Amino acid sequence: MSPRDAWPELPYEAWKETCLTLQLWTQIAGKIRLVQTPWLNHSWHVVLYVSARGLTTSPIPYGDRTFELDFDFLDHVLRVSTSDGGQGRVELYPRTVADFYADLMRSLSSLGIDVRINELPNEIADAIRFSEDRVHASYDREFAERFWRILAQSTRVLSRFRTSFIGKCSPVHFFWGSFDLAVTRFSGRRAPPFPAGTAVPNMPEAVVLDAYSHECSSAGFWPGGQGVDYAAFYSYAAPSPAGFDKAPVRPAQAFWNRDLNQYLLPYDAVRTAGDPEETLMAFLTSTYEAAASAGNWDRTALETSVGVPGVPRKVE
Repeated sequence: MSPRDAWPELPYEAWKETCLTLQLWTQIAGKIRLVQTPWLNHSWHVVLYVSARGLTTSPIPYGDRTFELDFDFLDHVLRVSTSDGGQGRVELYPRTVADFYADLMRSLSSLGIDVRINELPNEIADAIRFSEDRVHASYDREFAERFWRILAQSTRVLSRFRTSFIGKCSPVHFFWGSFDLAVTRFSGRRAPPFPAGTAVPNMPEAVVLDAYSHECSSAGFWPGGQGVDYAAFYSYAAPSPAGFDKAPVRPAQAFWNRDLNQYLLPYDAVRTAGDPEETLMAFLTSTYEAAASAGNWDRTALETSVGVPGVPRKVE
């Protein structure tokens, strides 16, 4: 596969409606995991993970059984699998959110899994309850597959980037609320209280306070929206230290977005680069270093060399 195939085009306007529908479908799967899984700091218990064919919940506890939901963007189906051998499937095609929701709940019920979720989508303004949403009904197979391929490539680079940090760090995971791939590093220090009145649509304040309880530097991939009509890689610090927004970062196409309070690197700048992986690594590394330096992190204690397959990390 050529680099251009590995990093396919993803024009936001061309697949925006599919993107919105898919975000809602993944929220349903994520909320099912949410109601069955004990709370873990920073909401890490609700995330999805990039798989070899799409996105997965990973095993979800259900009494003395487990089950798993797997979006397959090659066969275009959501598979339901249980630890006692049960299987179900929900087809992915242009269909309303309400229809998808009902089909998935029927599939779970047929396997003896009874779950009830909060049907109101998170982090979406003017949200419609899943069972009533007959507005969002788009699904373009080609763009869904392209999106997953970008997530797969980005996960590979973010995972490599993650190896150079030995402090507290999230796994590389997919947040279905904000619909982005992320990895987050922490300084080890508590953060000041999150600004009062900072509202996230349909998000309890307690969830926001937990997410930003400690100083962090976060980066990832986001398909666009909120006034940004293109896919981009992002990097931000919370709280954002003085001078972070004026730091010299790489590559040259990266810039500070005042509205989002974070650095952005248009996806096309990575896709069309001679070496997409190293271009993305330069962005991830330089923006993290800017955040850690401006925030006076103990970088000597937190950083190490990038990991090499099969070679244990040398401890001095």
